[in-house]
Amino acid sequence: MVHAIRVHETGGPEAMRWEQVDVGEPGPGEVRIRQTAVGLNFIDVYFRTGLYPAPNGTPFSPGNEGAGIVQTVGEGVTHLKPGDRVAYVGPLGAYAQERVVPADRLVIVPDAIDDKTAAGMMLKGMTAQYLLRQTFKVGPQTTLLFHAAAGGVGLIAGQWAAHLGATVIGTAGSDEKIELAKAHGYQHMINYRTENFAERVKEITAGKGCDVVYDSVGKDTYPGSLDCLKPRGLWVSFGQSSGPITDFNLALLAQKGSLYATRPTLFNYIASREDLESTAGELFDVVEKGIVRIEINQEYRLADASQAHQDLENRKTTGTTVLIP
Repeated sequence: MVHAIRVHETGGPEAMRWEQVDVGEPGPGEVRIRQTAVGLNFIDVYFRTGLYPAPNGTPFSPGNEGAGIVQTVGEGVTHLKPGDRVAYVGPLGAYAQERVVPADRLVIVPDAIDDKTAAGMMLKGMTAQYLLRQTFKVGPQTTLLFHAAAGGVGLIAGQWAAHLGATVIGTAGSDEKIELAKAHGYQHMINYRTENFAERVKEITAGKGCDVVYDSVGKDTYPGSLDCLKPRGLWVSFGQSSGPITDFNLALLAQKGSLYATRPTLFNYIASREDLESTAGELFDVVEKGIVRIEINQEYRLADASQAHQDLENRKTTGTTVLIP
């Protein structure tokens, strides 16, 4: 028996319990891994609260990201063997000391990347990859706005976008977070607590606006994010840390300049094995070359996941946080 965080009824951080579980052996196409680190992400909160329903109902273990060592492999698994260092995004259930994962969801971690870094960067880093390299092709002519610039995805995206030559504008809620973001590629930062971010974007861009706005905040930044775009610009809503948008008005896109809007999710971008390997491979490459630095700013014991969730929801964390089983 091993331990895992389990949620029997969705709710606040106190809904998570540290319990013994029986993992079982891997079936065909599966692998059992001993986890060495687990990534913390806001999507974990969405599942814990019930905003995103767990696929198999309750009880369940939260978590979509982790790294560890292959223990045993099931029938038909040929690309992995016991002892391999692996990392993954999905399926749900990462908050555990050991777990069984579909083999086609695991990627081998390069020797130059340690387990904590791998666990903390897979979901956030591949999210940054699809946002900057697929949802919108960022390049030297791009001016972009990234909300929550000091968050886990934001710090990765800032470095990557700056490397691609873009003009990178960000928002954050404190002077400390603003300085952190500036050290990670952002040329312009806006304190949304003391400034009107839409007005500041107009000033920074000399009235032109941005080509693309990346918005993981949701309720608090809508519809202001639309006012930051140039005509025919793209609003990328990829999260809702402040709450869901409940009154989206499609007509606003026409009124504010024939804008485009999309609500992407990483899992659609890595659904095939080919896409997973390509996305992860590009992420590993920029990290190994030092283009993107992954900094673990907070560590918690996995048993203390409830405290980690409280700190995350109260915006006390910056950058990447990992849970140690």
